[in-house]
Amino acid sequence: MQDMISGGLAALPRPVAAVLGGGGVLGAAHVGVGHALERRGFVPDLIVGTSVGALTGAIAAAHPASAAARLDEVWIHLRRREVFPLGYLSSRASLFSDRGLRRLIAGAELPARIDDLPIPFTAVAMDLASGAEVRLDCGDLESALLASSAIPGVLPPVARDDRTLVDGGLIAYVPVRAAYAVGAASVLVLSTGPASWPLPTATPRRRAGAIASRAAVLQVHHQIESDLRDVSQHIPTVVLPTGVDKWPAPWDFGHSQRLITTAMATAERFLEELAVDGPGLYRADPDTEPSKARVETGTSQ
Repeated sequence: MQDMISGGLAALPRPVAAVLGGGGVLGAAHVGVGHALERRGFVPDLIVGTSVGALTGAIAAAHPASAAARLDEVWIHLRRREVFPLGYLSSRASLFSDRGLRRLIAGAELPARIDDLPIPFTAVAMDLASGAEVRLDCGDLESALLASSAIPGVLPPVARDDRTLVDGGLIAYVPVRAAYAVGAASVLVLSTGPASWPLPTATPRRRAGAIASRAAVLQVHHQIESDLRDVSQHIPTVVLPTGVDKWPAPWDFGHSQRLITTAMATAERFLEELAVDGPGLYRADPDTEPSKARVETGTSQ
């Protein structure tokens, strides 16, 4: 299958890692981009995911020949109450139980251990004690996915290997550094979401919620940019566009079909023009309409 890869994807040095970031409903955009990649005969050599990207990535790693179609079914029928079930307080450590996520994982036909996935897979979490990035690439798969998705205060932290782990998005919203660390020679980033570059200048209303929200977006934006630019100095780093300009709230799964369809069409057009020539950051031109995405040439530094 890999011999049939078309366009710029064929020029990517091996192994190629598919990198999936966090952001709740952003996982639907991952699926749309996945459809575009599958249509070009592409299967990644490695998959690295954070938070919802870990769950999506694990399903893709388990079913490399039919990942997009399986994920399409999952996301189109997914609802908030299935992930964040009201009325089931876990403990004093979180607002919600993780029973919804456990059901979702159980229904995804995944192996019990990361080591048994057909494609090498890494879930990224954060050590709540030290703040260190934790790469989970072997052992129990369910606990790895629960740990990577454990939004602090919302879902319960996970005890694993004598550590208390929480959502990896706090330290690696788009885990390209982890992909480079585990041996990727190039990376494909599947959706960085509304906090991605370029970030428009805006002054929030002088209300606590608006100010906190703007500060959080800026923090995530700077983390993403720093990680992308650092890794792109060493290996080709391709950010696949989604074409989505109106993102729903992270917990609003009712927009999944729109996100999947838009991301698939936009990523396909981008891939038609992709030309990779050495290390650098390759992404859509910010001055071009999403429907006419062009490649920003490599910017190795």
